[in-house]
Amino acid sequence: MGLTSPLIKRAALFSVAGLFVLAPGALFVGAAHAANYNPTETSRRDAGTPNSTIVIKNKAGTVIEYGNKYILYNAPPSKLDNLGKALFMENCASCHGTQADGIPANGTVGAYPDLVGLGPATVDFWVVSGRMPSANPRVVEASRRQPRLTPNQALAIAAWVNSLAPSIPLIPTPNLANANVSDGAALFALNCASCHTIEGDGDALAASTFSPSLRNIPAYQVVEAIRTGPANMPRFTGNLSDQQVLDVTKYVTTEIQHPNNPGGFGLGGLGPVAEGFVGLLLGVGVLVLVCYWIGERE
Repeated sequence: MGLTSPLIKRAALFSVAGLFVLAPGALFVGAAHAANYNPTETSRRDAGTPNSTIVIKNKAGTVIEYGNKYILYNAPPSKLDNLGKALFMENCASCHGTQADGIPANGTVGAYPDLVGLGPATVDFWVVSGRMPSANPRVVEASRRQPRLTPNQALAIAAWVNSLAPSIPLIPTPNLANANVSDGAALFALNCASCHTIEGDGDALAASTFSPSLRNIPAYQVVEAIRTGPANMPRFTGNLSDQQVLDVTKYVTTEIQHPNNPGGFGLGGLGPVAEGFVGLLLGVGVLVLVCYWIGERE
């Protein structure tokens, strides 16, 4: 017993020392692995990447279409490349540089976002939503506004940028006929309502940023936002399947954008708390008037 106890203590000391020696190495290996991880790639089936039911490549081996019966993703046609380059030089190059690498003329590296390798859905979303070209490049968060370019011109710019380094996500085409609105409502409440509010009207966030309203947004742009994660929004690639994204899109483009208002007045979609205060104000107000009227009669 006397010999065993020192051996146990010595083994415990060596174990603790081993942790201090090996832990930094384990962290280094883990960090190196994380650095090579591409967040737009996932092994999950039908989650917005070419790991899908349908995958089509061109002669060069580049993926030009992928997806399934819920959402199809297509690369912009290469015939738009020349138009896209001309439009980019006219509207975007002053900030993002002539090579779309975020280095303007006589500028510094990292002065503006590097667009190479972002995928055409990202570029298309920012342009077709009117956020870019920006009236004020230094604004904290660009607002959705009337687009300066047409959808075809936005697609052309996305085509040329993607030709520099083909990537994903591609441009989505959702098949809303296969969507489930009730599932979309549950997924929206779980993943989206905390920022966009349950009514989809958007809200203020930290550091002068905000979550935008979801009114009057086409279905494919809803999918683009979910898959690309613009501004502060998370990129839901890997944790939501195409079927789930389609369900959320269906809910947004129907129940949020075209509410039924079964109670009567929509009250501008203020939400249940604000609507409760309005109801309380009107209800109490009517009761006060009735009481006043009764008192006057007596």
